[in-house]
Amino acid sequence: MRVFSLYLSAALLGLVLPAQAQLAPRAAVRPDLGRLDAYIEKARANWQVPGLAVAIVKDGKTVFARGYGVKQLGGRERVDTDTLFAIASNTKAFTAAAVAILVDEHKLEWHDRVAEILPYFQLYDPWVTREIRVEDLLCHRVGLRTFSGDLLWYGTSYSREEILRRARYLKPEYPFRDGYGYSNLMVLAAGEVVAKKAGMSWDEFVRERLFMPLGMRRTTTTVRNLAALGNYATPHASFESPVASIGWVNWDSMAPAAGIISSVNDMSRWLLLQLGGGTIDGRRIFSEAAQREMWEPHNVMSGPAPMERGAESHFSMYGLGWVISDFRGRFTVSHGGAYDGMFSEVWMMPEERLGVVVLTNCDRGVGRPIVNRIRDVFLGLGERDYSAEALARNRNARTARKEQPLAQTAHPPIGLEQYAGTYGGPMYGDATVAREGGRLVLKLLPNPDFVADLTPIGEDAFTLKWRKRFAFFAGGRAQFLVDPRGRVTEMRLDIPNNDFWFDELEFKKKL
Repeated sequence: MRVFSLYLSAALLGLVLPAQAQLAPRAAVRPDLGRLDAYIEKARANWQVPGLAVAIVKDGKTVFARGYGVKQLGGRERVDTDTLFAIASNTKAFTAAAVAILVDEHKLEWHDRVAEILPYFQLYDPWVTREIRVEDLLCHRVGLRTFSGDLLWYGTSYSREEILRRARYLKPEYPFRDGYGYSNLMVLAAGEVVAKKAGMSWDEFVRERLFMPLGMRRTTTTVRNLAALGNYATPHASFESPVASIGWVNWDSMAPAAGIISSVNDMSRWLLLQLGGGTIDGRRIFSEAAQREMWEPHNVMSGPAPMERGAESHFSMYGLGWVISDFRGRFTVSHGGAYDGMFSEVWMMPEERLGVVVLTNCDRGVGRPIVNRIRDVFLGLGERDYSAEALARNRNARTARKEQPLAQTAHPPIGLEQYAGTYGGPMYGDATVAREGGRLVLKLLPNPDFVADLTPIGEDAFTLKWRKRFAFFAGGRAQFLVDPRGRVTEMRLDIPNNDFWFDELEFKKKL
């Protein structure tokens, strides 16, 4: 039934889009850019975002580009249009475009089997492994739950290949091609497909075939280039705490899914390419057929598109690296991105030749309200205050899921030293629990920053306090399973958040 729904939705979209093209031309709208500028600055201040940058492209040119606020809280260096920010998951569309270029050159096909290109690629089921095609990697339909396996790359030293090798231990959430589960790991696999077929790394390919032809000369795929490039923003986290600056986190191993760092000046070039149907400055980068493939619905998302929630959207689907939706019956293409202490938003309405990019140096959701306001201004729809509405909703929302109930066990009393030891499993790797003074300290060895102090709360459970501040999660709980004879057999972690699933990690105690 889900597959039928997908094809029906795609068919309906095909009926809608030609009708849109025949709509009577709009009366010319002359947006008040000064008033818009003031609105963006007010929104930034109200959301307590230290700095952000915005660019708008319309009718084949950049009509607005501004920086707001400061690069770092408490600092004096102002954000400008060349300031670098992490665009995070807006990287996915670049990887889709890289695949498209190879398809245009007949070096690859969207329907090629991934396992025939990457022999080490293996998932939970041999049949699924054999049947996964390149396009499946880019539209979140392989069966994994959203963000499954992201701890494999977050802060670890695992190579891109090693991350994918370990993905075979991840359990599916739903049947193959019968649901939507946002998967960074599968887009990473698409990046490795690009590397294999291009004969160079994904990083080299997107630099040579996308960044350089587009003139995106300050855009990079690695945090290691930030010092040389200069003029970059500092991330700021606010998860269950006041806004504070944090360090840049190395996402290089996941770069094909979320690793690009760019500016609004450079990203405006990307928007012009997209709105130009694969051409820019008279130069074709990828074919119109390739763009149609990337903008065609490939999977049904649940609920309205993130960019259009509550804004008269009728459908929400995922293409290849893009969210496909509508606003008042007009086709839209968009995506968001979340990095440690930075958010990004990209939105386009191709029929209006209108595109917007918002880059921020804080993990607060001011970007979407700004995009919606810009959209309305350029469509002549009035001045609805999306920022105030979203801020009110944000204040009433919980930041993370609740902790899970404690497991009940019956066994003889045991001391702290009996919880100490090495725990592990084949998917993630090892963790150690050791006594330091009068307390236990937990270390997840694949990520050297994952060090936490444990405080007992009974029922073989301990509160967990990380020694380092993280953008996506705060504290949590560790619970140990103990057999009836008083032997500790396993450790389970419960870290309430909506981005990294610590409950996927297996930690059996090693003898």
